[in-house]
Amino acid sequence: MAGPTKDELTAARGATVADVIAPGLRLLFCGINPGLYSGHTGLHFARPGNRFWPSLHHAGLTPRRLAPSEQHLLPQWGMGITNLVSRATGRADELSAQELRAGGQELVQRVTDHRPAALAVLGVTAYRQAFGRPHARVGEQEETVGGVLLWVLPNPSGLNAHWDVPSIAAEMATLWKRVPPANGAVAASGPSGPG
Repeated sequence: MAGPTKDELTAARGATVADVIAPGLRLLFCGINPGLYSGHTGLHFARPGNRFWPSLHHAGLTPRRLAPSEQHLLPQWGMGITNLVSRATGRADELSAQELRAGGQELVQRVTDHRPAALAVLGVTAYRQAFGRPHARVGEQEETVGGVLLWVLPNPSGLNAHWDVPSIAAEMATLWKRVPPANGAVAASGPSGPG
């Protein structure tokens, strides 16, 4: 299947991708914002070469590698996806610091409303800007968001040359071991995760 044309990707600028979210998830992943490929398809982490889906499976959090079109299956395993900023851009560095800070405030409200057991922000630089934590590093954070466990994971974009699938998956697996049971509505049936 051929990917989108350059004109289709250009037309996706500013598009949004719906959250995959439900009350009481065990883990809510938060991307920075949709890329143009995701904006075009309406699917999270849709660009070929993005390492989210392979890392999720490699970490043992899904029973098989999911395609982006299967994102709707995540809640059955107690997981969901949202973004700091909803509008699609060609690169995350096209977002302003003000947009990221506003997105951080909206994320706190989303977490408060849906009460996942843990939140994983995918992208340390965006996390630093959104939450005013200039020295944050990948891993568990001292603070919480909306009162839930907070973890920063590497950005899985293919543009992030510092992290590969095994290293991102290792961080996801470490996080999963620390995530408390789901907070209610969604049972984390399915994969038990590594270890």
